[in-house]
Amino acid sequence: MSRTAKRSFNKNPDVVLIGAGIMSATLGMMLKQLQPDWTIEIFERLDNAAAESSDAWNNAGTGHSAFCELNYTPQKPDGSIAINKAVSIAESFEVSKEFWAYLVENDYIHPPATFIRRIPHMSFVWGDENVSYLRKRYDALVKNHLFEGMQFSEDASQIREWAPLIMEGRKDDESLAATRMDIGTDVNFGALTRCKFEWLKEQGGVHLHFNHEVRDIEREDNGRWKIVVRDEATEKKRTLHAAFIFIGAGGGALPLLLKSGIPESKGYGGFPVSGQWLRCNNETIIEQHNAKVYGLAAVGSPPMSVPHLDTRWIKGKRELLFGPYAGFTTKFLKQGSVLDLFKSIKLANIRPMVSAGITNIPLTKYLIEQVRLSPEGRLEALKDYFPDAQLKDWDLEVAGQRVQVIKKDENGGGVLEFGTEVVNAADGSIAALLGASPGASTAVSIMITLLNRCFPNQMASAEWQKKISTMIPSYGQSLGKDKQLLQQTRAWTHRVLGLEA
Repeated sequence: MSRTAKRSFNKNPDVVLIGAGIMSATLGMMLKQLQPDWTIEIFERLDNAAAESSDAWNNAGTGHSAFCELNYTPQKPDGSIAINKAVSIAESFEVSKEFWAYLVENDYIHPPATFIRRIPHMSFVWGDENVSYLRKRYDALVKNHLFEGMQFSEDASQIREWAPLIMEGRKDDESLAATRMDIGTDVNFGALTRCKFEWLKEQGGVHLHFNHEVRDIEREDNGRWKIVVRDEATEKKRTLHAAFIFIGAGGGALPLLLKSGIPESKGYGGFPVSGQWLRCNNETIIEQHNAKVYGLAAVGSPPMSVPHLDTRWIKGKRELLFGPYAGFTTKFLKQGSVLDLFKSIKLANIRPMVSAGITNIPLTKYLIEQVRLSPEGRLEALKDYFPDAQLKDWDLEVAGQRVQVIKKDENGGGVLEFGTEVVNAADGSIAALLGASPGASTAVSIMITLLNRCFPNQMASAEWQKKISTMIPSYGQSLGKDKQLLQQTRAWTHRVLGLEA
């Protein structure tokens, strides 16, 4: 698809999307459904869509639904388990499935097997304290119908049946526990993103430009935005003027947001975290594992570094990955510049960035330890989840790049955020997506939030309300509170997306 983009260029579009990842693809499709007459220009600095954070090899989480991710259910000081974030993420993932089912049912994108498959989601822990935590987590989650069907076991034979690799070579008397959700999924967001762009680029008024880098963004006196774009192939610069800009450029979003100069961007900074995977090269081992098995994150580690032994489908082939192992680089993108971090430092964000650095010493220590890991050290981490692992069966792969958000706190200092955040101008004319986890899995809910902030008048109209309710049947309702609604929408999405047992 890298050479099939339309060559036309609209100098005065209604919308400019920066970055050809899952976020821009989702917003572009939603806007074209809601307002077919709007014109859209899309710019991507690389030669293909979904080549950075949305790519299957670069994305640390492929179907975040809070079934197995333990960092979404922290234990409170009183020993109880906080499940609010897990419920919110589970709801958001259901909303994503609704939108995907709508697209599939209307033949807007490829058959679902190209981007989504049913894969059990498991959590796995060992040690009495962690077993106690997982039991309490299970007890708390199953009270909500979003997690109906979750299983819990401390029985080694049962866990071995669920995931034999993680039990091979373990001591008989080891204290361990696992949970399992059979309706978990594996989502190839790279494939899904490319499906969406294939539809978008065939629509009237939509032009997709690869090898084009946005160099500058400036507010004009008439309220529109001037965007300067450089064609990397010809080195020529072009200027266009748009009513609305969305910056969905992954790690590249922060520098562009800062260029906009909007007051809402003041104080934002970024802390880059890179990653690596161990990829299994032994087909016999790959065939023995069919689950996403998540464990507990190391103290001070970022969410993208939560360890998991992960079955994935990439380009029609079953793969087995373990990781990700965190690392540090000053690049904001995998194919970025080592100067990215330094260029992002401004007078308005230097204090929050320094403050966040001082208060996150454990993270710095963790990253240093990860960078220094030897192949044998990485293998030892894998053996926590696959005790019989051998180094010859695993290859090291470079994963994606993430930029964790640093934002100003009420005291003028800085706090490191591990979530995903939409930053927009007060008038809604420009918005950017910052952060990482849970990211792609909740893209549809994130874009609904953006639409409400940036297009409030249109969102209040009967026409848009009707169209959104068609795309997302549960729109405006709570799947976490309405069991019957969840059952209805889940039955529909699972049938359309081929996720039925």
